[in-house]
Amino acid sequence: MSTPTLTDLIALARDAGREIMAVRAAGFESQQKLDGSIVTLADQRAEAIIEAGLAKLAPGVPVLAEEAAAAGRIPECGARFFCVDPLDGTRGFAKGGDEFTVNIALIENGAPRVGVIFAPATGELYASEPGRAMKARYDARSEALREPPAAINAAQADPSQWRVVASDFSGRNEATSKFLGNLGNTTTIHASSSIKFCRVAEAAADLYPRFGDVSEWDAAAGHAILNAAGGGVMLLDGSEIYYGGSNGDVLIQGFCAYANAAAKSAALAAMPR
Repeated sequence: MSTPTLTDLIALARDAGREIMAVRAAGFESQQKLDGSIVTLADQRAEAIIEAGLAKLAPGVPVLAEEAAAAGRIPECGARFFCVDPLDGTRGFAKGGDEFTVNIALIENGAPRVGVIFAPATGELYASEPGRAMKARYDARSEALREPPAAINAAQADPSQWRVVASDFSGRNEATSKFLGNLGNTTTIHASSSIKFCRVAEAAADLYPRFGDVSEWDAAAGHAILNAAGGGVMLLDGSEIYYGGSNGDVLIQGFCAYANAAAKSAALAAMPR
């Protein structure tokens, strides 16, 4: 069975990002899905590009992708599959923001092994394979490489103040407030989409808690990158996340991303009861 290289997956994410930016330049309208979330033509076109590319790179490997799942097409994932969010942060994208991403992950035996997160509007690229996480940056207009790939590592020191990353939209709920209060001495960093995982992976934050259900494609690529950078992601009770739910169940009932063992321990002690 074919295994795409990390370079292959990066190129595919950039192709999808190019299409997203073309849709933005041409103008678009947003629609509301049955679950109340937003979808645009950019989500649909980016997913079509990724699905077609993966079919050529890894024939026969299932693809769990957001828009296909919304239409009821959820594959039997098995031991090896791709997990794709073609446009993570659609709400911000529709409002004209820049922190939206293309996410592609390869899952093996329930664990994220390879991850790519590309932010087309800023040119930021994060990618990983086992034992290696890196960041690069492209010029958003010319697509020229501005910052060559460089290794990133999650923070390993126990800080005097916990740096917690959260989104403006989902990071203001009661559970997050209780978590921050229980942690004690904290500073909050705001970011959108899967960039939050990346902030922990590049040592700009120590913790990223998420209370409430999210889909597997929201977390898989970021999880892979953070694992490779030396951190991790756990369920709210401290157990591992298993990807490839049965019977079409692809929801993760909350999680916390952490930079190191001390951050993990502090997060578990601070969980709202």
